[in-house]
Amino acid sequence: MRFGRRTAALACAAGFAAAGVGVGGTGTAEAAQGTQGTQDASAAVAAAASTVVWQACPQYSDDILAALRFRPEDYAAFRAIWARTECGTVSVPLDYRDPGGEHITIALTRLKAQDSAHRRGIMFMNPGGPGGSGYLMPANLMLQSSTDAELNQDYDLIGFDPRGIGYSTTYECPRPGGSGSAGNAGSASDGPPAGPLTKEQARQYYDQNVAGNAACSSSNPTFLRQLTTSNVARDLNTIRGALHERRASYFGVSWGTQLGAVYRSLYPATIDRMWLDSVVSPMAYKFSYRFAGTSRATEGGFHQFAQWLATHNGTYGLGDTPAKVEATVLALRKQADTTPWRFSDIDSPLDGTFIGFLASAPNLAWTQAAPALQALTTATNGAPAPAPIKAVVGGDRQPAPPPPAGTPAQFDNTASLAYLCNEDTSDQSFDAFWNQYQRTITENPVTGEYTALRPTCAGWTLPPQPITLRWSPGSLQMSGHIYESKTPYPWVWQMQATVGGTVLTVPDFIHGSVAHVPECAAHVVAYFETGHPDSGTCPGAQPDPAAGAAGAAATATDRHDAQPYVYDRAKRYSFQ
Repeated sequence: MRFGRRTAALACAAGFAAAGVGVGGTGTAEAAQGTQGTQDASAAVAAAASTVVWQACPQYSDDILAALRFRPEDYAAFRAIWARTECGTVSVPLDYRDPGGEHITIALTRLKAQDSAHRRGIMFMNPGGPGGSGYLMPANLMLQSSTDAELNQDYDLIGFDPRGIGYSTTYECPRPGGSGSAGNAGSASDGPPAGPLTKEQARQYYDQNVAGNAACSSSNPTFLRQLTTSNVARDLNTIRGALHERRASYFGVSWGTQLGAVYRSLYPATIDRMWLDSVVSPMAYKFSYRFAGTSRATEGGFHQFAQWLATHNGTYGLGDTPAKVEATVLALRKQADTTPWRFSDIDSPLDGTFIGFLASAPNLAWTQAAPALQALTTATNGAPAPAPIKAVVGGDRQPAPPPPAGTPAQFDNTASLAYLCNEDTSDQSFDAFWNQYQRTITENPVTGEYTALRPTCAGWTLPPQPITLRWSPGSLQMSGHIYESKTPYPWVWQMQATVGGTVLTVPDFIHGSVAHVPECAAHVVAYFETGHPDSGTCPGAQPDPAAGAAGAAATATDRHDAQPYVYDRAKRYSFQ
């Protein structure tokens, strides 16, 4: 998940590795360590020799701030923070095995500690992705709440765009046919026809994905193969050296937890304090693990939803026991696959994946998904869509206008694809994809069609470079969310067994919510102030109890309004 305003497009993997043992997908540990040792030695030289080139920060109009989804009432506060922010770049080797070769630039921001007398050092921040920009993350965090802003008392907050993203050196894969650029050039924008995905349809879209990925990965292999988590960790070490800091602290969310774990594994002696929220699996590089784990967690979340629906049967009428609710929703899914819904005021038909989407709703969206499920029990094919369905599908919702010139890119699709596929060790064959796709639907009958494996990296021509993790005794705090599906709760314990650290448990459904909830953010601030590990709990993001069963869901804890739960059929089989 992107920290703050976006939900990550990608789930993260499940897996287990024994403490003290490096985790790698291919090759021998000795060979991996030999190559890595060469790169790390070069990285140490680069860190010692690097400098920051400071320059004027870009300025953002009200229109740009609106496109970045800042609230108008925050514009003045943002500009006050931005006036204190320093912007710069650091030159790093494209390939750390060749430190004297081609260099690229990494863009960073620094928000200096406000209490210079008690300054502790620097804190790197990463919002997730991969592909997410972290350039504005210090400012975003400061505006999140007064609790989060306390981190800037003792720490210089360091935002940065990882290589390939935002203001750092980037590259965009060309779109087939030469029209513009695209991240996953093999994705089909419209997807297959409504209804269950047949093997023939799956083969067609798999082949398109293979062709697009092959074209993308071969268009600039020299650059693209260097987009790896390990290289971003080396870039952080280079930035640390350029800032003349002996040690660095770190806060990361989602993919940012993978980056943090790799950074800590490569440079344990340079890490001061680190907090990782919504933690990925130690085997996050393996897509088959990713999707299997998130699919199970999503179906498990639906079981929770079914319990809630049963207690609110008087409102929604889907069943007075969880078993009856699950049977009702499963019947709706099968019905929609057999005869997809076609409403006169919605362009696209709605099939079983739409039912899976509704059933996958986190608890903050239950009061949006439940009326839509209820409406489907009495809806008429060919008629106008009932209001609850139209609200979720957005039949009359206009596409967002293009951002104003000068708006910083908040996500890079090419970089996201490269980071994922450069590390994915899954079997990329069609048979492996199709078999797991079918198995997921069988094991997760309500939501599996919506969450099953996509061949995201099929056809990627560059060899995998899986991450390597090692246990170390340094300070590390992690937080896991019991009911979330993007990085399921068991993964935080798997990561702890692999790299060490202490786990704080959050009983919510929401990915990366810790910094958004003041009660949880207080734990983060206390940890970075004291270094004391925290094995307790905090509530996380919860529905507004005043909303009631039929009211609008709201976190009542985030400075941003709760976002609507919206279905995008175009991404149904986008393989992203």
